[in-house]
Amino acid sequence: MSRRIKRMNPKPRSRDERGDARPFKARSAQKAGPRPGGKAASKPPRFAGERAERRAPKAALEKTAPEKSVEALLPTKVQTVTVTADENNMRVDRFLEARFPGLSFSHIQRVVRKGELRVDGKRVDSKDRLEEGQSVRIPPLKLDTPKAAGPLSEAAQKTLAALKEMTIWEDDDVLVLNKPAGLAVQGGSGMTRHIDQMLEVMRDSKGQKPRLVHRIDRETSGCLLIAKTRFAASHLTGAFRSRSARKVYWALVPGLPKPKQGRISTFLAKEEGEDDTIMRIAQHGDEGASHAVTYYAMVETAGNKLTWVSLKPVTGRTHQLRAHMAHIGHPIVGDPKYFNIENWQLPGGLQNRLHLLARRIVIPHPRGGVIDATAPLPPHMQQSWNLLGLDATRFDPIENAPEE
Repeated sequence: MSRRIKRMNPKPRSRDERGDARPFKARSAQKAGPRPGGKAASKPPRFAGERAERRAPKAALEKTAPEKSVEALLPTKVQTVTVTADENNMRVDRFLEARFPGLSFSHIQRVVRKGELRVDGKRVDSKDRLEEGQSVRIPPLKLDTPKAAGPLSEAAQKTLAALKEMTIWEDDDVLVLNKPAGLAVQGGSGMTRHIDQMLEVMRDSKGQKPRLVHRIDRETSGCLLIAKTRFAASHLTGAFRSRSARKVYWALVPGLPKPKQGRISTFLAKEEGEDDTIMRIAQHGDEGASHAVTYYAMVETAGNKLTWVSLKPVTGRTHQLRAHMAHIGHPIVGDPKYFNIENWQLPGGLQNRLHLLARRIVIPHPRGGVIDATAPLPPHMQQSWNLLGLDATRFDPIENAPEE
């Protein structure tokens, strides 16, 4: 039976605004182990509702089509665009980066600083957040002239070796890294080392630097997709925007979620504190609120105290999985922001670190076929799995969850 989570607002809401966990109907589960993470899948992904795509021949992944010029996609005159639902609460600089892959950070900052980009006719800061329906004036844009790559220093060579060690999938267009927990994807206050900065050592002969096309939290480990070319960046960014990318996360949570498989649908809004920022459960129409949908499924339990859950985000909001699991009463073990169970004791031997893994990513390849990469459990989660007797080769029922 479905268990409804206590609502913050007593007013009745539409189905998609409810914050309760509702069961999803799964197909019959067959025993299956995880696919290896270092190669593209030889079979079509087994996500429910996804069309069976035959793997393109190897030649199809090579440069069989001429590379489209990204310059042709950039506006050569002033244009006005409307912020979409998926772009709601997105920073101005991230908005430009997503719409026009290949733009340099300095160029984005320059057009915003000069007031050439306007939102509803007003000047904005690059860190300001956009709202659905707002009108954005975009000036003519151009790519910066690339700098020629020089010889790598000893420090750069060590950075390159570290990136190669993280690599679980790679070809001429795409790179998938197994990002370790604790390493940030992008820089921030006091941040000296992060993935975006590390990618500087991978500039090619044309001066192109690999580009981030999505992000995962600093303390979350696992699959991080990188575009090695402007062509790939444009296609992969579009795939995320159209929700063609399929992502699976693994987490360890306290208690036994009921129902065992369910759908969490809420609105989330950013709440700024003195020292920290969190995502709170919001109501439809609240300022900055975005709709967020997550499917979850219990995979295995360790007594009645801990449960290994698999998570499938349909939307990609900040801290979505962490906020959603806390919302239904099962916050992720080791989460410093959202773990809210009083007097709960961590079992002996388990590390008090975030137990969240970006386990798998499946996304159409820019040149045909499918990228299907899987990341292993990070050391602290592997230790927990060993101590709790959890079997990482068990069938993952989240693959049968719907797509929306």
